[in-house]
Amino acid sequence: MDLYEDLLKYQPYNEQEEKDRRVLLEWLESGKDIWTRDNKTAHLTSSAWVMSPDRKQVLMAYHNIYDSWSWLGGHADGERDLAQVALREVREESGLAHVRLAMDDIFSVEILTVDGHEKHGEYVSSHLHLNVTYLIEADPVEPVHIKPDENSRISWFQKEDAVKASSEPWFRERIYTKLNEKAEQLTLKKPE
Repeated sequence: MDLYEDLLKYQPYNEQEEKDRRVLLEWLESGKDIWTRDNKTAHLTSSAWVMSPDRKQVLMAYHNIYDSWSWLGGHADGERDLAQVALREVREESGLAHVRLAMDDIFSVEILTVDGHEKHGEYVSSHLHLNVTYLIEADPVEPVHIKPDENSRISWFQKEDAVKASSEPWFRERIYTKLNEKAEQLTLKKPE
């Protein structure tokens, strides 16, 4: 997969995505290493909006650092296939064994601010996550388990309740609501 080409052909959903897509392309054009956390200012991450196949439920994790229910995902850490990063992170953070991409294409793009925090006893300065999101499906009856160094709870929510569960207003209003809207549009387009 070529992230630059995928972003060029990506059709932004709204103004936030259009502006963030441009920023992502500028970072990719900069020649700076954004594939690893060695870039302390900004680096690539991949998130997953994990939904049940009927698109009625969303899997959320109670994230220890952010002290909020949130989506799953993580750092590229050198991996160039961000869809595989999203799948790996879902497996690691939830314990789900059977997850799949609901679509091969990028589902959403975001530039995320990360406040300074402690991780593994070391201070991490504030920085940006240059984020690409993928829509992933999983079966809500499959058992889940926490990843204690990252989250303290994992749970399926009705999609509207997933948005409400987050204590981060920007994510509720700008990201999670958008992801549900986009998933709903895909559901409406599905052939019977």
